[in-house]
Amino acid sequence: MQDPPDKLRKKAKEALSKKAAYGEDLDLDTFETAPKDLAPTDNLEDLSKDVQKTLLSSGVIPTEEGRSGSFLLMDNTVVHESRKGKEVELLSTQQALAKYGWVKDYYWKAVSPEADKYTAATFLENADGYFIRAPEGENVKMPVQTCLMIGSKNVAQTVHNIVIVEKGAELEVVTGCAARPGVEKALHMGISEFYIEDGGKLTFTMIHNWAEQIGVRPRTVVNVGKGGTYVNNYVCLKPVRTIQMYPTANLQGEGAVARFNTIAIAHPGAEIDIGSRVVLSAPKSRAEILSRTITTGGKSIARGRLVGTAPGIKAHLECKGLILKEQGVQLAIPELEATVPDVEMTHEAAVGKIAQDQVEYIMSRGLTQEEAVGMIVRGFLEVGIRGIPQELKAEIDRAISVAEISKG
Repeated sequence: MQDPPDKLRKKAKEALSKKAAYGEDLDLDTFETAPKDLAPTDNLEDLSKDVQKTLLSSGVIPTEEGRSGSFLLMDNTVVHESRKGKEVELLSTQQALAKYGWVKDYYWKAVSPEADKYTAATFLENADGYFIRAPEGENVKMPVQTCLMIGSKNVAQTVHNIVIVEKGAELEVVTGCAARPGVEKALHMGISEFYIEDGGKLTFTMIHNWAEQIGVRPRTVVNVGKGGTYVNNYVCLKPVRTIQMYPTANLQGEGAVARFNTIAIAHPGAEIDIGSRVVLSAPKSRAEILSRTITTGGKSIARGRLVGTAPGIKAHLECKGLILKEQGVQLAIPELEATVPDVEMTHEAAVGKIAQDQVEYIMSRGLTQEEAVGMIVRGFLEVGIRGIPQELKAEIDRAISVAEISKG
């Protein structure tokens, strides 16, 4: 039996002081509630030039070209939502709850409101976010793009997203999380609940484009049915104060698949605690976690956990970290857990610096030392993320260039 709303609210209030298992403990009382009454816009191109530039560097295209839908949450206000055609449904979460009674069966079901202070605060705020549904059998040919942007200083943004991929459907979502230029300090708390039914596929790419004093606390759980596939791409190359995230994919149906690809840079003064977890609880399910992190002076923690509880599963975990400055710290924490004998689970972890012999070898082919190091870094961060717009590819290229890295 599920707890009634009033009981959940009581538990959430009690959890407002509950620290997360990992990461720096942030004081929620130091932030104001982000505005809920900003003016909406019918066209992303009507936004200011600085906001449009931020959208582009976060993987969101203001013209909406090549996108099946667009969604923008500024602070705690839904300021834009649009879609092309009927192959995908895109609403705010609160709109979806009002429109469909059945949405309550997905609302706060994968993530618990009392998990920690960040989930509790988001629950009590009755947070809005995006609701995306790919109908049964529908192959949504163009990605849906969403952006969660903090536009005010010293505020707490609370977000609650729900994505449902019905049986046999395919969907791609590109989400940019960003701070508007001039906003240096704020807190982002984002709850995401993803449901992939039998034979469905969801490719989810998240680009973090924050600022130097932003705190980031996403909480994501993905449930995958029989023969379903979940692909998660995560990119964080810009300065940020603190990130702590540990998304979990539950492979609940036979033959379900999950892949996590992560690339991140920890700049000076930053603490980035990024992990991925997959629970393989169905026979013949598959999982892969690939993490590539660089520190230019900050602290980078890469967690990975694979839990196998069903026969015939295969899973691999790979965490690699690169230290480019002596002040930087790299910590890799790979974990494997199996409760049945018929499993195949492996892991590989490595941290270190760029080998001088590699640099010299490339320089012997006519490149400068700067070009050689840049080539090695680009190759290190390559984990096969596809489908991102050209503007973001250029942004990634700039972020991992030697000139950018040397700035720290």
